[in-house]
This record gives sequence, structure tokens and C-alpha cells, in this order.
Amino acid sequence: MWKYLEQLWRSPDLRRRILYTLGLLLIYRIIAHVPIPGADPFALRQFLQGRSAGGVLGVFTALTGGSLDRFSIVLLGLSPYINASIIMQLCTVIFPKLEALGKEGVQGQQQINRYTRFLTLPLAFVQSYAFLILLSRGGAPLIELRFPDVLLPMLFVTAGSMFLMWLGEVLTEKGIGNGTSLIIFTGIITGMPKALNTVLYGQGSQVSMFFLFALISLAMLIAVVLFTDAHRLIPITYANQGAGRGVQGGLPIRLNQAGMVPIIFAVSLISFPSLIAQLLGGSRLQSVVSFINSYVNPQNPSFVYLGLYFLLVVLFTFFYVSVTFKPVDVAEQIQKRGGFIPGIRPGVQTANMLTQVSNRLSLWGGVFLAAIAIIPLVFTKQFGVSSSELLVSGSGLIIIVGVIMEIIRQVNAQMLAHDYDKLV
Repeated sequence: MWKYLEQLWRSPDLRRRILYTLGLLLIYRIIAHVPIPGADPFALRQFLQGRSAGGVLGVFTALTGGSLDRFSIVLLGLSPYINASIIMQLCTVIFPKLEALGKEGVQGQQQINRYTRFLTLPLAFVQSYAFLILLSRGGAPLIELRFPDVLLPMLFVTAGSMFLMWLGEVLTEKGIGNGTSLIIFTGIITGMPKALNTVLYGQGSQVSMFFLFALISLAMLIAVVLFTDAHRLIPITYANQGAGRGVQGGLPIRLNQAGMVPIIFAVSLISFPSLIAQLLGGSRLQSVVSFINSYVNPQNPSFVYLGLYFLLVVLFTFFYVSVTFKPVDVAEQIQKRGGFIPGIRPGVQTANMLTQVSNRLSLWGGVFLAAIAIIPLVFTKQFGVSSSELLVSGSGLIIIVGVIMEIIRQVNAQMLAHDYDKLV
């Protein structure tokens, strides 16, 4: 272990990247403790002491690096940027010009990234208004909800979200790992001590239930590690220009091709009825509000909620993979390079075979993602444990494992390049 760390420190480029990453993540955590200017100090103190940052909004912001704990200027996290990225990926399928732009290599991808940033700004502005209203409903409002007065807090929240977007891109370029994932990872990790303190020292805490869930989490951790690295290797033979057998290769298709996107999609959609119920709290539609609070409430998940959540994750896995993985294009690229799958004709038959493999992997990958996402919710429902007493959620566990494994891969690649430079 110490020898490995010593090798890391001896690589100048790797050492610089690690220190740069830690410095930027420290800046993110400092910004996450800055409350929105203009908030009522008395109401803010009550919010920090008596209100949990969990619930419907907390579940979503936990997956996007937001900070509700201190009514922070980055309470939206990377939610607008993630939504903009998903919208742009869908638009590349709908609009032929964007699809052609995506095929132009690095320059085309840079242009799409520029469009994504432009789209993030209005999304952040609109979401900031919705979040500020929902957080200020009931009791003494944290801010003035009249439009001229709420405009300035909206600008602060929007600026905080845009700052996180910039920070994530800089981390990706000059740090180690994906900047967006690192910010979300840091937000989840820094929330663990508070959850642990609530379990061990909070009123009515259930320590035995906590340790039981810790054992379940350990088993989930092992399963997630295996799941993250699992893939199906499609053998490919490339024709050799000279005599002899062809060159053997392979096309790995991951079991989890969609990553965390299906869970973010599902949480957004299934949380929408609860958000509407909060907005309609004082209206005449009390029967609708009571139905939503009884059956589609994230704070008290029913079996209807769990079933819908599970189904949405599986469906969105299929949907997202169908958008991002294109078997026809992959089969065309294999054929252009003079390759073929043994026993499968190039062209249409290869595309059909890749489609079948991708659909099977998407099914099992979606089922696994959904199972990991709902296991903590089933635990809280059966044993009466609050969601704030769980050290980490299932979706958070997937993010943590994915980020750590990606960092290890990048560090090992950097160390290998450093050793190779010394030999040259």
C-alpha cells in the first residue's frame, strides 16, 4: 500500500493532477456551506435545526451533488447540467443535423457541449424558482416569494449551478476522473458522517437496524463492484492482409451501459407527483393530494411506489441504451475495418446479433439497477427506519463504486505511462 502511494507521489504529472483535484473539491465543499443571500436568518436557523434535507428534494439533489443542508447557493447541484446533457443526447437522435454534428469528431462534440452549456442556463433559472418555492412553503418562508424579491435568490442559485458545471469540466480536463461524477461522489461522502451521527446519537435511533443494514450494504457493495465491471466480450476477427490467420479482437458490451442515468430519470419522474402535491397543499384537490401522499410518497414509500420505481428504472435503461448504443453503426464500423464476428455475416446479421445481446444485457442490467435502488427503501419500510439513518442509498453506492473504480483505472494508466517514459 505504502509503496503504491510512493509511486503515485513520484510521478510529477499524477501528483499535480491529484492535488489539483483535491483543491477544486475543497472549493466545492466551501461553496456548499454558503447560504443564499437574502434568506431570513431566523427561518434559516429553524430550517437547519428542525428540517431534514431528505425527502423528495433531498433524494434528487443527492444524485446531482446539490446541498440542501444549509440552503446553499449550490442547492441545485449539477441537476440542470445533467438534464441538459440528457436532452442534447435525445436531440442528436431526433434532429439529423445534430446527429451529423456528433459524427464530426472532436470539433463536433465540442459544439454539442457548447449547446449543452447554453441550455443549462435557462434550465437552472427555471429549476431555481421551483426549488425555492418548495423549500419555503409552510411556516416562516426562508425568502420572500414575491417575484421582484425572489429574482435575486434565483440568480444566486443559477450562478451556483453554473459554477459547479464549470468546476466539473475543469476537473475532467485537469484532474483525475470525470468531474461531474467526482462532485456527486464528494457530496455523498461528506453526508455520511451526519447520517452516522444521527444513527448513533440521535433521539430514537436504532443502532441494531443500522448495523443490519451495514451488512446488507456490504453485500450490495460486492455485487455492485462485480456488476460495474461485468461485460460481454463479442469476439471479432479482422482480416489479415498477408498470409496466415486473421487478427483476433473483441468488442466489450457492458452489463451496465446506462450508468446512473435511468435512476436519475426514474427519480425525477416518480418525484413529480409528490412535488405537485406540495404545491397543491392548500387547494381544493385534497383527495388527489391525499392519494399521492398515500401511494406515491418518497418519504413513506408504499408497494405501489416501489413497483413504479422498479419498473421505471428498467424501462429507462432500455430507452437510454437504445439512444446511446447503435448496433447498425457499430456493425458498419466493424465491416469498414475488415472485421467480422465468427459465424455471423457482416452487415445486417451482425447488427441484429448486437441488438439481441444489447437487449439481454439491458434487461439484466436494468433489473439489477432497480433492485439496488429499491433495497434501501424496502429496508426502511419493513423495519421502520428513517431514510436519514441510512449511511448511503443504493444509488449512492453505485456512484461511489463507479467513481472509485474509474479513478483507479486512470491512476494505473497514468503510472504505466510514467514508467514507460522512464524506459524510453
